[in-house]
Amino acid sequence: MVIKVFLASSSGSTAIKKKQQDVLGFLEALKVDYAPLDIACNEDNRMWMRENVPVEKKPTNGIPLPPQIFNEESYCGDYETFFDAKEDNAVFAFLGLPPPPGSKEAKEAEKAFILENGPVENGTVEIETVESETVENGTDDAEDEENLEAEEVEEEILDDDSLAPVKQEEAQEEVEDEEAKGEDDQPVSEGEEDLGSEEEEELRQLEEEEEAPEVTEQEEEDE
Repeated sequence: MVIKVFLASSSGSTAIKKKQQDVLGFLEALKVDYAPLDIACNEDNRMWMRENVPVEKKPTNGIPLPPQIFNEESYCGDYETFFDAKEDNAVFAFLGLPPPPGSKEAKEAEKAFILENGPVENGTVEIETVESETVENGTDDAEDEENLEAEEVEEEILDDDSLAPVKQEEAQEEVEDEEAKGEDDQPVSEGEEDLGSEEEEELRQLEEEEEAPEVTEQEEEDE
């Protein structure tokens, strides 16, 4: 790509001469290859420049004044737009050229790209960070589940230990109930013994009554 600078070598305007020198001197300082094209001595250059300057960039009289800057056939701008690009450290962007590595404009372009799109490395780091966090959270969840299971087992053991005295008390109460029942049964057996003695007494009385008539009959016979 060749940068074309259309100039008027025989211009009587000091302002135009100064602008042309400013553009050429800055391009040389940036070590940008350019081709100066004189429109004063070459009618073809003058006609080509007038035809290829966009209509909206032409002055009201329709005749653009030098210097006019092109990148091959692509229009870059006039001195005013060149000056604005120089103030913004964006001359290479103005010329449609890639800025040299390490230059101020390259750094500015890199910053602008990062602001618009974000750094790729940070994006990958963020993804890796998210994945590592999910893995760590997964392990933490598994550990929490194991801890919960251990706590449940401990609670069951504690419940069994706390229930042991209650079970012992229940067993002791059952033993006491059985003893109480045994004691209740003893009076019943004594009653049965009393009933047995009464029956024996009745039997004795019956035997005495049976023997009594026999004695009376003997007494009557003796009489």
